[in-house]
Amino acid sequence: MTIAIAILNWNGKNWLEKFLPYVIQYSSESEIYVIDNASTDDSIHFLKSNFPSVKIVQNSSNSGFAAGYNEGLKYIKADIYCLLNSDVEVTKNWISPITKLFSEDTNIAAIQPKILDYNQKDKFEFAGAGGGLIDNLGYPYCRGRVFDDIEIDNGQYDDETEIFWASGCSLFIRSEDFWNMNGFDERFFAHQEEIDLCWRLKNAGRKIYYTGKSKVYHVGGGTLNKQNPQKTYLNFRNNLTMMLKNLPSYKVFFILFLRLSLDGVAGIYFGLKNGFSHLWAVFKSHMGFYWQLPKSIQLRQKNQINHYYQSKWLIFKHFLGSKK
Repeated sequence: MTIAIAILNWNGKNWLEKFLPYVIQYSSESEIYVIDNASTDDSIHFLKSNFPSVKIVQNSSNSGFAAGYNEGLKYIKADIYCLLNSDVEVTKNWISPITKLFSEDTNIAAIQPKILDYNQKDKFEFAGAGGGLIDNLGYPYCRGRVFDDIEIDNGQYDDETEIFWASGCSLFIRSEDFWNMNGFDERFFAHQEEIDLCWRLKNAGRKIYYTGKSKVYHVGGGTLNKQNPQKTYLNFRNNLTMMLKNLPSYKVFFILFLRLSLDGVAGIYFGLKNGFSHLWAVFKSHMGFYWQLPKSIQLRQKNQINHYYQSKWLIFKHFLGSKK
């Protein structure tokens, strides 16, 4: 099978300079592309001068993670896409465990490697860790990361197993599955668009997998750090939109009502902890969700899986109990 590694870039020359050599060194079986979202730094000149083997796809504007990939991948032909963040350090033999799983099970649509923290290499990284899951209220979490609590890697997730969602920072996906789902929902712009895509794949009967036999190290926060109110806005809005699109009909109204209430509590908490701008971001996220509501209803699939979660009431178990 052919593999294309696609790195989305926006003013990320420093990340490319730091991490692209590892991608080239350890990915000889793959074609490597940089999809540039109309960078205003000298990323393109740098790539052409220093990495002539890397193919460049230039988008006309910075339309975010979701639309940026949707547009750029139109010009890339391969059986498997690897969507790779520019701030990821790959390791020796990181691709072969992935291709082995794809070859063994044609029902697998997407796969994620083990994702560790570049700055603390014995710890899992927030965005993906040991594979993505979701609770019955739509809160995403990972094996190795529950909300902001992150585990040390002691080999506890060195397995290969089915998961609910694969992180967009290092996402291998069959190109056929990507386009069958019409790619990412571009309204998300960034954050949780990969969870929405994986949920749609699950609703269509496809599998999402994790392998601990492949590992990468992710810096994280390269575009929007956790303290940015825009990140708060996108995470809250996109999570609500994702649930409306993908939940079984009989669960939608109850869960959304409860989540909207819990978001209000979270907004007050974030406002006290991080400032009024984050409280305002949560409020705006709800307005954004309502604005998107007609289109989200239109995009609902015919079938939704009933048992989509592995843990119930995680927010209460975490903050009122000992589930860390």
